[in-house]
Amino acid sequence: MTVARYKRLVDRFATAIRSGQLPPGTRLPTHRQLAATEKVALVTATRVYAELEAMGLVIGEAGRGTFVREIALPASLGMDQQAIAADIVDLNFNYPALPEQAELLRSALRQLAVSGDLDAFLRCHPHAGRPHERAIFTQHLAISGVEVKPEQLLVVNGAQHGLAVVVMALLQPGDVVAVDALTYPGFKALAEQCRLDLVPLPASDSGPDLDTLERLCKKRPVRAIYAMPTVHNPLGWVQDIESRTRLVALARRHDLILIEDAPYAFLEQNPPPPLAALASERCVHVTALSKSVAAGIRVGFIASPIAWIPRLERVIRATIWNTPAAMTSLACAWLADGTVGRLVSEKRRDAMTRQAVVAEVLAGMRPISHPASYFIWLPMPEDVRAEAVAISLLERRISVSTAEPFSVGASTPHALRIALGSVDLKTLRQALSIVREVIERA
Repeated sequence: MTVARYKRLVDRFATAIRSGQLPPGTRLPTHRQLAATEKVALVTATRVYAELEAMGLVIGEAGRGTFVREIALPASLGMDQQAIAADIVDLNFNYPALPEQAELLRSALRQLAVSGDLDAFLRCHPHAGRPHERAIFTQHLAISGVEVKPEQLLVVNGAQHGLAVVVMALLQPGDVVAVDALTYPGFKALAEQCRLDLVPLPASDSGPDLDTLERLCKKRPVRAIYAMPTVHNPLGWVQDIESRTRLVALARRHDLILIEDAPYAFLEQNPPPPLAALASERCVHVTALSKSVAAGIRVGFIASPIAWIPRLERVIRATIWNTPAAMTSLACAWLADGTVGRLVSEKRRDAMTRQAVVAEVLAGMRPISHPASYFIWLPMPEDVRAEAVAISLLERRISVSTAEPFSVGASTPHALRIALGSVDLKTLRQALSIVREVIERA
């Protein structure tokens, strides 16, 4: 088959999809049917569909076939932050904030302005953070069960930066990293940028399937495991102590790095010990104040075995040099006067109130969530396509995420990940009612 003939097939499908001749949700012929109809080799038919999928025009679903995508829906919805218009109800990204927080910030900025050495804010500081602040942040982590010395803690510019530092310092292009089949999109973006090989682990009732992980470690050179054991994003699970203990044993047996991501862990009031407490010699624990305090307070922490600190510190130097001292000073002040502790308690209550609204408005639709989390996972009824629901909601001025940004591997479930923490309760109730209406109509 000539290149021109192959390209004409791709172009013909692309034109039909973009013109609406093949509407979203259309099931395309199987690879074998396409090969027979067009009188081409099976490998060529497979190549045609692969190129259409790379163009974002179709999606292959394991066991179901190849379908035309909703091309009006941004392919990165839920992965990259989209510009949200003023009239859009944002159920895509979480910015959990309480009404009084703006006044708290105003007061804190006044205190910074009249006290301390303001000249210090104009200078560069140690890459890992100022020693006295690292000591304060170490005490904060100890509350959640992560007990390290100040020299084992590095201050970073939020949890996403912390994950980037860990990946750049400890992993190499081509490294195999085991992740949950549904995982945090920010880590997927990092893996793509750093050319990591992500291998999905299916979910059990309260965490990754460790039997699958054990088989994987026997077949492939797994280098690390990326995990969110406490309030998993997007499924909300809290991995029990038995599963955590087995995960640690697997990591030790196969000499794996454990990357523990914990920005939402504060929402679980009585969690099992973190992985960093169970395997301090091989776990890097990453968390931040972005959810417990505010998304704009870009202060995060990495707790690491001491042997890895120099490598991590070099990456901080190469990326941001140091986290701004004005932000770290503000964070330390709020930790010292109890503001962070109060915000954590109030946000737990706020998240539980929002989950109660979900339970009421979406009764019978079986959303998956943690009882005190700021998001839900909403599987679609059989034969309802998540992309079609998402585009219909956008037309109603509501932004949600499909499963695609969270999915690793070939199988993407039809589900929505709905953030609850960026709108007031009245707006949330109204928006969820529209979500229900759109799904039922679909």
